[in-house]
Amino acid sequence: MLSLGSPLVMGIVNATPDSFYEGSRRLTAEGIARRAREMCDEGAAIIDVGACSTRPDSSPCSEEEEIGRLRVALPAVRRAVPEAVVSVDTFRASVARVAVEELGADMVNDVSEASDPEMMRMVARLGVPYVLTSVEGELEPMLIRWAREVQQLRDYGQRDILLDPGFGFGTTREQDWLLLSQLDRMLVMGLPVVVGLSRKRMIREAAATDVEGALAGTVAAETIALMKGAAVLRAHDVRAAADACKIKMGLFDRMNMINIKRKSVLTPHFLTG
Repeated sequence: MLSLGSPLVMGIVNATPDSFYEGSRRLTAEGIARRAREMCDEGAAIIDVGACSTRPDSSPCSEEEEIGRLRVALPAVRRAVPEAVVSVDTFRASVARVAVEELGADMVNDVSEASDPEMMRMVARLGVPYVLTSVEGELEPMLIRWAREVQQLRDYGQRDILLDPGFGFGTTREQDWLLLSQLDRMLVMGLPVVVGLSRKRMIREAAATDVEGALAGTVAAETIALMKGAAVLRAHDVRAAADACKIKMGLFDRMNMINIKRKSVLTPHFLTG
């Protein structure tokens, strides 16, 4: 569906009344469609639709309510942005099945590290990309657990797997910042890394601001993640995240050109001794 040769942006649309960032909430088909269109125009390649809040200290809605919200949201997104990859943000295998088979979702984003024992078998059967989000707070156990889970997914026949270190999901602020500094070490798994830092508590506390004031800090943290190899930014503020991706790729292209020029200048000297 997509090439990850350059970093991509996954825009967040929450079909919920209680997600932590009010600006991401959309409750009507018209509002959801309009926001999805805006995000694609701003540079999103993926639209991630959630219908059950997973913010800290929240109580999950029922499965029936989650599916009911998705029956409104996913068709609205599909109609509004047929060119986009549509992701469903859910931790329930049964919801993933309905979202993909009935409502047109293209991939599954599971923030619970397959807490539903049926999820791995389900996504493999559905044949869609799967974002596996860690609930560990430290790198070494995260990598060990990921290795086991990726092998299990492969055994089920799953092909496309992306990894998310799960910033803010049961982690301390110190663990979040340490994991961000170690993000490049996660590339040892050989799989794309999805990063969700947008307006999270680690940003708000570091910048001494609230959710509304956390955009600048978010972009700074996202840029660090990109420089350490993140393949996908999951973001509320798509235009800012897309600009960060462009800056990273511009720097990458510029450094490649400098290295090429250096080699072209140095090579004759080496050849002539």
